[in-house]
Amino acid sequence: MNFDSSPIAAIATAAGRGGIGVVRISGKNIAPVMQALCGTSSLKPRYATYLPFLNADGTAIDQGIAIFFKAPHSYTGEDVLELQGHGGPVVMQMLLSRCLEAGKDIGLRVAQPGEFTHRAFLNDKLDLAQAEAVADLIEASTEAAAKSASASLSGVFSKTIHELVDKVIHLRMLVEATLDFPEEEIDFLEKSDARGQLERIRAALDEVFAQASQGALLREGLNVVLAGQPNVGKSSLLNALAGSDVAIVTPIAGTTRDKVTETIQMEGIPLHIIDTAGIRDAGDEVERIGIERTWGEVYKADVILHLLDASRGPTREDEEIVSRLPDSVPVLRVWNKIDLSGHRPAVDRMPDATHVYLSATDRRGIDLLRTELLRVAGWQQTGESRFLARERHLLALKAARDHLEMAAEHVARNNRTSDHALDLFAEELRIAQERLNSITGEFTPDDLLGVIFSRFCIGK
Repeated sequence: MNFDSSPIAAIATAAGRGGIGVVRISGKNIAPVMQALCGTSSLKPRYATYLPFLNADGTAIDQGIAIFFKAPHSYTGEDVLELQGHGGPVVMQMLLSRCLEAGKDIGLRVAQPGEFTHRAFLNDKLDLAQAEAVADLIEASTEAAAKSASASLSGVFSKTIHELVDKVIHLRMLVEATLDFPEEEIDFLEKSDARGQLERIRAALDEVFAQASQGALLREGLNVVLAGQPNVGKSSLLNALAGSDVAIVTPIAGTTRDKVTETIQMEGIPLHIIDTAGIRDAGDEVERIGIERTWGEVYKADVILHLLDASRGPTREDEEIVSRLPDSVPVLRVWNKIDLSGHRPAVDRMPDATHVYLSATDRRGIDLLRTELLRVAGWQQTGESRFLARERHLLALKAARDHLEMAAEHVARNNRTSDHALDLFAEELRIAQERLNSITGEFTPDDLLGVIFSRFCIGK
């Protein structure tokens, strides 16, 4: 985004027809636009005023509600004018065009994607994690994901990160004090239980990481690929999991020529179930291409459901499929057609893989498969509130955890005859703090000196 401080305007509601549409304007000195559109430049802040939206010739484009938010008490932290009219696309475009025409002298331009939220971040109305939660709330595909995104937007995730950072800063302060006053007979680290503080920080970070991992599952979901020979029941299993006939099921081998994807919810997690072409020696060019795409989906999967026919047992072809499955992706062996084999629904955790016995036709054992999918995904059913997290959050938390682990190793080697390990301890804490700060976007120069002066009476 090429950011500049020019006033911006955009249609804030979704494309298409609707009962209400909103045009939003944000920036400095937007009074000329307010005067041109509303006939007054003195709307009472935060009050809804019903009036006509005026064209250049004084005729009404539409009748609607105007609301003025005076800086800094607005979403972006700037002066904001919202025009709420009828939600027809033509009317909205006419209204936006009129705004741009009226605001050309002040440099009013069309906003770039996400620019209103970007300005909210730059003006300290939202931190970076909260700004990301705005998009996550809009894009949430399950109710659980929406609730978690709302929690992140309200600051739950940011507050948790800030608490961790405060603990790291406090520990850094103690270490710096020990380094700055080496002649003191009292070992500040021993007296303040620095090692114990570090272990408590690490434990708290592990808990945050676990919750963030759950939040990442809610946001991203899982790509679950159904793979196996033709006629083992992949399409039937997709229909059973989806609860509807989304895939064609016939006794003819090779019916599924290309992937069929269906997204379902399981404990609020979006599961993107991908049915693929049966793996065998292709009978024609179209099927060959379908099988190539099957292997492409297999290598991109988060979880693989390898379907086998329980009524005939394992075959050489099944073993060949097993040998080609990637080691890095969790695999569940799903023995389908127990209605023909006489098996009972069951889960058998073997050294090679977890085996699930079910019938996609009469849907016995489907709940067992659902439970195993959640287990493999790492989902933990708890009563705690969760926040949504992104991959960059997880990477930052992992990096902070690694540096705290290195800090623990350095402090374990520390002694009063050498400060080398203590210097390294302090550096690892500093880097861990930076990694945590990157989550909320609060990456500032070293403000540790101010913290020391505010919390310790150095001159005493």
